[in-house]
Amino acid sequence: MKGERRLARHLALQILYEVDAVGHPVERVLQNNCLREPAPSPRIQAYCRKVVLGVLGCRDLLDRYIQARAQEWPLEQVALVDRNLLRLALYEFTVGNIPHKVAINEAVELAKTFGSDSAPRFVNGVLGALLVQRREITQAIKSQEAAQPS
Repeated sequence: MKGERRLARHLALQILYEVDAVGHPVERVLQNNCLREPAPSPRIQAYCRKVVLGVLGCRDLLDRYIQARAQEWPLEQVALVDRNLLRLALYEFTVGNIPHKVAINEAVELAKTFGSDSAPRFVNGVLGALLVQRREITQAIKSQEAAQPS
């Protein structure tokens, strides 16, 4: 599943980017990305869907924590790729049950591929700073999810 999760993260980042950049409906973007050739495996699609919907479901909460650790950079001015990488990794190492080292490493690798030259360092620094609040963030997300109607 390791290679599949890497592919799912790659796809999830693209979907989160599109939803963030142009506001397309997430279900349509998910569906369009699953129709690509070659089509992602069902496991890749399932994990991608899980993290995309998870991130979008608590995006405002994730953003508040990210902004608190990157105060010099207003979140709306952070590059779209970086912003969505931070959201994705933070979600994964809190409620996504992915070890923090794996989530951060994967985010840094994606930043090397899709971000600017300074993106890997920025992503690594912000996520490293957020590690100390991992339990607090996890609880806040779980509380928010429990309060939302099914």
